[in-house]
Amino acid sequence: MRTENMKKGKLHLIPVPIAENASHTVPSYVKKVAFSCTYFLAERAKTCRRMLRALGFEGSFDTLEIVELDKHMEESNFTSFLKHAERGEDIVLMSEAGCPAIADPGALIVREAHARQIQVIPYVGPSSILLALMGSGMDGQRFCFNGYMNYKKGQLQKELLQLESISYRRKETQLFIEAPYRNKGLIEVALGCLKNSTQFAMAVDLTSENESIISKSIGDWKKNDIPEVHKRP
Repeated sequence: MRTENMKKGKLHLIPVPIAENASHTVPSYVKKVAFSCTYFLAERAKTCRRMLRALGFEGSFDTLEIVELDKHMEESNFTSFLKHAERGEDIVLMSEAGCPAIADPGALIVREAHARQIQVIPYVGPSSILLALMGSGMDGQRFCFNGYMNYKKGQLQKELLQLESISYRRKETQLFIEAPYRNKGLIEVALGCLKNSTQFAMAVDLTSENESIISKSIGDWKKNDIPEVHKRP
């Protein structure tokens, strides 16, 4: 039976590899924290189990409780999950790839954990957003992450031009991500509408053997063939 002064558990934000066969990108001490916990929130239970095994988990999944969390999940479902922490059990939030709650569901449960005075602990691990920024040669002092671009008719070019204008006006790097099957189309639109002087970087397959980060002006991009990026994350 829980008493009022019972010590609460913690909410651990565990990053996972963003490329296959890249378990080395998650520090060993982070893996140990994940392996010590029983309760997990993840976008997909199947992916969570696969990632735990890839990271080196040797236990039985029958001993774990994995609840799926996505943007459509009812708030009452994930807030009730925090009762485990209120009873003294540590719980884990894992992303589908990269860092939890960054361009992935999870921010709401982190906010609720703070509201319930449950300690939240983020851990070091791969983030495609930061890796791309680091490798681009662009300004890392002032930057803005914009998520996915709008692909409704006529909106992609409009958004790219808006981001370009903001970048020049604020002297601020603009970052965004895209579904792999839309890579080529996005680059073609960018080359067709952005200024030749605008610096444009493309980062794909980060942390994998096929990692590629190319950063140059739109004018220079136009002088060369676009690398094959179709369906490359």
